[in-house]
Amino acid sequence: MDKIAEGTQDKFKIAAIAGSLRKGSYNRMLLNAAIELAPENMEFDILSIDDFPLFDHDVLDAGTPKPVAEFRSKIKAADALLISTPEYNHSIPGVLKNAIDWASRP
Repeated sequence: MDKIAEGTQDKFKIAAIAGSLRKGSYNRMLLNAAIELAPENMEFDILSIDDFPLFDHDVLDAGTPKPVAEFRSKIKAADALLISTPEYNHSIPGVLKNAIDWASRP
């Protein structure tokens, strides 16, 4: 957070994820609103989780799928992660859980 507080020239990079795949997702709209309201020194990258396969260790053993590898790389390059998600059945949506499972593997 020092970059924001100090007002340095460096961009504060935020990887953002919408926990809903629906085209008219309110959560995606919230991310867009965050982008519009953010200070100029914040740079957002809305990450897609749309084309992830279901997590399966056999798939991982065969090699990390390209969309997952790109996702991990963008998270690693970010200074912060912003997740906007609905609640489904007192928990997070399955697609978001799947993305977290993929992202948390070494």
